[in-house]
Amino acid sequence: MESTHLGWRTLLRRQWPLACALLFFLGGEVLGEAGWWQLPGTVVVCALAVLAPRRPFDAALAAATAVAANSVVLRVLDVAPMVPAISGLVISETAAVMAIIAVVVRQAPLPRAAAAVVVLVAVAAGSQAVRPDYWSRYWPDEYSGPGPWQQVVGGAVLLALSLGTGLYFRARDRERTTAVRAEVAAAQHAERMALARELHDVIAHYVTGMVVHAQAAQAVPSAAGEALPIIVRSGNEALTEMRRLVGTLRGTDADAPTASSDLADDVRGVVERSGQPVRLHVDLPVPVPPSLGRSVLRLVQESLTNARKHAEGVSAVDVSVSVSDGVVHVLVADDGRSRKAAPVGGSGGYGLVGMRERVELLGGRFSAGARAGGGWEVRAALPVTG
Repeated sequence: MESTHLGWRTLLRRQWPLACALLFFLGGEVLGEAGWWQLPGTVVVCALAVLAPRRPFDAALAAATAVAANSVVLRVLDVAPMVPAISGLVISETAAVMAIIAVVVRQAPLPRAAAAVVVLVAVAAGSQAVRPDYWSRYWPDEYSGPGPWQQVVGGAVLLALSLGTGLYFRARDRERTTAVRAEVAAAQHAERMALARELHDVIAHYVTGMVVHAQAAQAVPSAAGEALPIIVRSGNEALTEMRRLVGTLRGTDADAPTASSDLADDVRGVVERSGQPVRLHVDLPVPVPPSLGRSVLRLVQESLTNARKHAEGVSAVDVSVSVSDGVVHVLVADDGRSRKAAPVGGSGGYGLVGMRERVELLGGRFSAGARAGGGWEVRAALPVTG
C-alpha cells in the first residue's frame, strides 16, 4: 500500500493545506529571539511532513533523526525551544510529527508503520529530557509548565488523533481500491460478453453454410465432391473465428458498430457519424475477416468517443487503419488538451480497459497515452490470422 511514485503535481495538490499550516506555525515561532536556533531542524521536519506521501517510512525515520539532531543542537547551544507544545517539541514540530504518523499509518505496511510510530514517539518523548527547559528559564517564578501526567495525557490524545486519521484514510483507500478493481472487472466482463455475441453471430454464419452444403450433397450425391471442400473450408474458418473470439457469456451491445465485407467503408461510416474533424487514412490491401473488422470498428469508435469526451480544443483527429505483414494496425490520435472538468454526463473511465481486454483476447498489442507534442493517441495491432 506504500506509495513511492506520487507525482509532484499530485503531491502539491494534496499537501498544500498542510504546508500552509506548518508555515503559519513556523512564522509564529521565529518571532521570538530564541526561536532562530531551532528553526533549521524544525524546517527539515516540516518539509519531511509535506513530502511524506512519496516515501512514508523513510520520511518517518528521517524526521525522527531530524528531531533528535535538533534536540542535541539546542542542548549544545543551551537554547530552550520557543515555545514547547508537547514534551520538548514546538507546535510546528508536533504538527509535522502528527502528519507523518498519519501518512505512514495510511500508506506503509503495518509492521513498518508500527516501527515508524514507535521511533517517532520515542524520539518525541526523549526530546523532553535532552532539550533545555523553556518554562524554568523564561517563567521561573510564575509557571513551571505542564506536569508529567498532563504531558502524558496530551501526548496520548495527539497520538490517538494521528493514528485514527491514518487508519481512517487507510480503510477508505482500501475500499476505493476494491471498488476500482470491481469496475475494471466489470468492464472486462462486458467486453467479453460483446465478444461472445460476436462469436455467436459469426459462427452461426459458417455453420449455416456448412449445413446447406451438406444437405445439398445428400440430395444430389454427385455434388458431394464439390460440396465437401466447401464444408471443410467453412469448418476451418469457423474454428479460426472461434479461437479468435474467446468467451463464455453472451450479452448485447446496442451501440457496437456492425461490420460488412468492406471494412474501409465501415470505418468511413464510423468516422462520419462521429461528427469530428477526422483525417482518415485507410490502407487495406488484403481483406479483413468480419469478426476482426468488428473489433477494429469498435476500437475506432471508442477512441473517437474518448477524444470527444475527454479532450478540448481538438482541431484534428488522425485515424489510420492499415494492414501490413498480416497485422491490422489501428491508430487514433488527437491534438487536444485534457479537460479540467469532468465531461458532461460523467465518465466511467474504463473505455481503455475494455479496448485493452478486447485486443489482448484477440492476440494483439494495445497502448494508449499522451503524445509528446500534446494530445492523446491509441494504438492497436491485431493479427489477421488466428
